[in-house]
Amino acid sequence: MSTLSSLAADPLPWNGHRLAAQLVASGPTRVWHSAFEEDLVAEIPTSTPADVAAAAQRTRAAQQDWAERPVADRQRVLLDFHDAVLDHREALTDLLQYEGGKARLSAAEEVLHLAMTARYYGRTARELLHDRRGRGLLPLLTRIDERLVPKGLVGIIAPWNYPLSPTISDGLAALVAGNGVLLKPDLQTPYVALAAVDLLHEVGLPPDLWTVVYGSGQRVGAELIGQVDYLCFTGSTATGRIVAQQCAERLIGCSLELGGKNPLLVLDDADVERAAAGAVRACFGNAGQLCVSTERIFVAERLRARFTAAFVAKTKALRLGRRLDYDADMGGLVTTDQLNRVRAHVEDAREKGAEVLTGGRARPDLGPLVYEPTVLSGVSEEMDCFAEETFGPVVSIFGVGSDAEAVAGANDSAYGLNASVWTSDPERGRRVAARLRCGTVNVNEAYGATFGSIDAPMGGMKSSGLGRRQGPEGLLRFVESQAIGTQSLIPLAPSLGLSPGTFVAGFTGVLRVLKAVRRA
Repeated sequence: MSTLSSLAADPLPWNGHRLAAQLVASGPTRVWHSAFEEDLVAEIPTSTPADVAAAAQRTRAAQQDWAERPVADRQRVLLDFHDAVLDHREALTDLLQYEGGKARLSAAEEVLHLAMTARYYGRTARELLHDRRGRGLLPLLTRIDERLVPKGLVGIIAPWNYPLSPTISDGLAALVAGNGVLLKPDLQTPYVALAAVDLLHEVGLPPDLWTVVYGSGQRVGAELIGQVDYLCFTGSTATGRIVAQQCAERLIGCSLELGGKNPLLVLDDADVERAAAGAVRACFGNAGQLCVSTERIFVAERLRARFTAAFVAKTKALRLGRRLDYDADMGGLVTTDQLNRVRAHVEDAREKGAEVLTGGRARPDLGPLVYEPTVLSGVSEEMDCFAEETFGPVVSIFGVGSDAEAVAGANDSAYGLNASVWTSDPERGRRVAARLRCGTVNVNEAYGATFGSIDAPMGGMKSSGLGRRQGPEGLLRFVESQAIGTQSLIPLAPSLGLSPGTFVAGFTGVLRVLKAVRRA
């Protein structure tokens, strides 16, 4: 049986004891199993409700001093963290692979995305958070100052599929806005988040400003929601609805990135080879365990045969397996439950008449959780994979007769997270993109154009969630707007002997003058 400290031939800068020191946890230990290496296990202490309350109390105390520090000081921590993440890129990538079974490229992309986010908010926070002078009611007599005040304590309930980048990125935006952070990583993927928090402390984050608790959603997640002032949740739509109800009970805000049944549209002027290569990235990155990955392809009928042949050929050429190098294009799934869900969706479709063009089986010879990238044709509404999110390496192809039919098919979903449009005419692609009910749409790219551009807000429409991460919106969700009004010389009420009627008449004249001089 291997231990965490022997994850790689070269020693990692973290060991199990050092990472466990980041936890506030006094409950029973839980056995953790690697999704990558079958004999790699570890014991992790879990948190009790009392631990969650204690962590929240400690972080609230630290947050008060942090909020009083200049924004430039907070930015410096993020910029130093950017460098630390890049310096420890290989070790973080190893942890992501061992915890989640990812292919190395998928893991490395997550590390790089975290560094980009740290740099973005490290450079833009002062501009986004500066105080603003508003327009007072009466020119020169009424002054309005707007301040952006930290929420206080931000809670994060993290996903298992991307436990580093969105998880820590949400926390970075909360930190630079002046908040403290209380994090619950997923049961399957705690170590890489703990390593990132450890790095933050290494570059100067004050003690207790970011605390971590560990345990089940029912035991620890609900208690966390009861302690915080704002919540970030990434996960399934079903769980997101429960989380939203719990937040509503406390009248606290939340941002929810939830499920997707993301479409990819191949228009009739698309470059078939380029679109097919992009579709492979769109569908099978991180073995389809990516909120923005594609599960439905709508291809113009006149290109359908050529596109399908090229797409299937490129899918078959993917290299599968578990390797700590870049020789595998796709790794495994994260848990047995996830593998069983993928298997069930494919078998249901097959039994009801769908054709499996490639894939369609588990590959235990390559790893206990490896499932072949699978392309389906002839999927219909009675099949589970038609509308339900599979969240695995499975995609269905549909032929369409026009752009309008493609848009209608893409929008015919309860979800609206991400979409992809392929065309030789970028302007046409943007016109089609504007008709799609998705929070992000990428033209001639799978998801990287929006996901990798940190200035682009990211989030879902419909049942895919609430709120946005990335961009200015990703920072401003963590602050409250406070208006301070100062009145000079005269009150905003009848005075100086004016009767109420005379006051109203005079004020009416003032309003007409303000409109005439084009004042807002």
